[in-house]
Amino acid sequence: MATAPEDTVLHRLENNVSWITLNRPEAMNAVTWAQRERVIALLDDASADPAVRAVVLTATGKGFCAGADLRGGPATGGDRVAGDVARMIRLGAQRLITAVLDCEKPVIAAVNGTAAGIGAHLALACDLVIAAEGARFIEVFVRRGLVPDGGGAYLLPRLVGPQKAKELMFFGDAVPAAEAARLGLVNRVVAAEELRAAAREWAERLAQGPTRALAMTKQLVNASLDGGRAAALAAEATAQEINMTTADANEGVASFVERRTPKYLGR
Repeated sequence: MATAPEDTVLHRLENNVSWITLNRPEAMNAVTWAQRERVIALLDDASADPAVRAVVLTATGKGFCAGADLRGGPATGGDRVAGDVARMIRLGAQRLITAVLDCEKPVIAAVNGTAAGIGAHLALACDLVIAAEGARFIEVFVRRGLVPDGGGAYLLPRLVGPQKAKELMFFGDAVPAAEAARLGLVNRVVAAEELRAAAREWAERLAQGPTRALAMTKQLVNASLDGGRAAALAAEATAQEINMTTADANEGVASFVERRTPKYLGR
């Protein structure tokens, strides 16, 4: 009997934080088609649900995500024809990474172990990354004679620069957590037993913040890497205009004037 997606991707909502946990430890959490679809759905739900104000993406066992597990996907039927692979990537790995980038709530990756291939890109697409000391990041594609997918050649140069990105992708060497932090791939490195507590601390802190302002800040930062100065400044002005209509913005200004701690409601 096949394992239900609800069993291979655990989910809970706690203190306004959506915890999404890959749960195939026997496969180092190599992500299946069904898991991918569930994670995408949960991220979409997080965007739309006012009760969700931050997201943590993590995994069970010794691996965060060992890449893509292509078994168990929908049957393609017949021989492969031109366009099939591009379509599979576009509707698969790219949709997963885009779901993280476009989620309207801040997403924290709590990387408990090896993050390889699409697993590395899944972590790097998150807004903040906390890694256990034993975690490793591996651009494994070259080892299989493959081109990086899941937005890797888009994400990595923006984090470490083109020369270092090429080194990591050309050689496919494992990058330990401490080195990943030095390169800017990781925000914090903690002992394995402290990983979930560290992720909870940051996530609950974000969940108490001005949720809409955080969403627009995330959008501005992500978009700034793709466009010119004029577009970035125009987007900034528009975001500020929209945000000033929110209750949290009014609360932030009022609390400053009244010299008190703001109480944000995420609205």
